[in-house]
Amino acid sequence: MRMSLAQRVLLTWLFTLLFLIMLVLKLDEKAPWNWFLIFIPVWIFDTILLVMLIVKMAGRCKSGFDPRNGSQNMKKKVWYLIAMLLKLAFCLALCAKLQRFTTMKLAYVFIPLWALLIGGMVELGYNIFYVQRD
Repeated sequence: MRMSLAQRVLLTWLFTLLFLIMLVLKLDEKAPWNWFLIFIPVWIFDTILLVMLIVKMAGRCKSGFDPRNGSQNMKKKVWYLIAMLLKLAFCLALCAKLQRFTTMKLAYVFIPLWALLIGGMVELGYNIFYVQRD
């Protein structure tokens, strides 16, 4: 099953819109929902992305696949997987902090996000300065 670009964009906007509507209702105190419930659209979208990424990574296990082809591609997919897990860790820690399940400092909550941003800057720098262009 392949999704067109328009379908992916529409799906992204739909989940973002649902999340923002629920967030505004929570912040305006119109809805007494749990913070974990507010983040459900984000987690559904992330789950879809993770499943698609894992399926693509598992495709390398097919018989007849030459491991010499696409080793750079596999490194990129591993980075995407790590990035998704860091985002998930940040969202879970943020919800736990906002719901007052834990008394950890806010600086500790943001450690996964900072690691994600630093990794993104390193990848951007690598792609700009070290990748050979034709």
